Amino acid sequence: MVIQMDEGNPESGVIYITSGAFHTAAAVAAARSVRETNPWLAIDLYTDEPKADGPFDRVVEFSGGHHRSKVDYLAKTRFRRTLYLDTDTRVVADLWPMFELLSRFDLAIAHAHARNAGRQTKIWRQEIPDAFPQHNGGVILYRGEGKAIKFMHDWSDAFHQAGFKWDQITLRELMWTSDLAIYVLPPEYNIRYRKYLDVWTDREATPKIMHLEDYYEEVAGSAAPLKRKDKGWRYFVSRLEKRLSGK
Repeated sequence: MVIQMDEGNPESGVIYITSGAFHTAAAVAAARSVRETNPWLAIDLYTDEPKADGPFDRVVEFSGGHHRSKVDYLAKTRFRRTLYLDTDTRVVADLWPMFELLSRFDLAIAHAHARNAGRQTKIWRQEIPDAFPQHNGGVILYRGEGKAIKFMHDWSDAFHQAGFKWDQITLRELMWTSDLAIYVLPPEYNIRYRKYLDVWTDREATPKIMHLEDYYEEVAGSAAPLKRKDKGWRYFVSRLEKRLSGK
């Protein structure tokens, strides 16, 4: 059920897909970073949490959510150019150049950072070369039509058929066998570890999308871990600006 909607049908937008009160609250915090840095983007939320409120142009309620509900709702986007984001993300830069990728590609996604550990090496139905590792499913840019949408339907079916807890195992095989035009995003569009902020120079990379579980601590209000690990996404933007200005 659509409970809130803007006028018109924007060309480009961001979507969040959540199940439960906690992840829905996390989506609100994540969406605020999009609204502040990219006000030109529309933002939609798909959720099983009633009366969700936040900086969204459209909220769609569903029932029967599960821990990987995203695989069932990626194909329902109303945007021709869609960016799906996990709820532990913060956008810290202009994303216009990112969306331009969809002029040439069907899908853009970054490699999984911890791609040689545990579940990242599991297979589903066939062996795949190690040189084609898992991709991270928390930042996915895709066309909201044609082959990309069919791919999302296929991923939903595969996830439920395979029975794995994690969605990236089936995602890897479907990407391997797909004829989609796929672009691998550079790591600054899906930063999973803050250590990169300490080692990258200005000539190497500029952060675009932070993707850190620490942001869940902000939502939960866990003060002690935040003092140790996380000072908030604005802190990293401020530090980046100082670095670029030479201060």
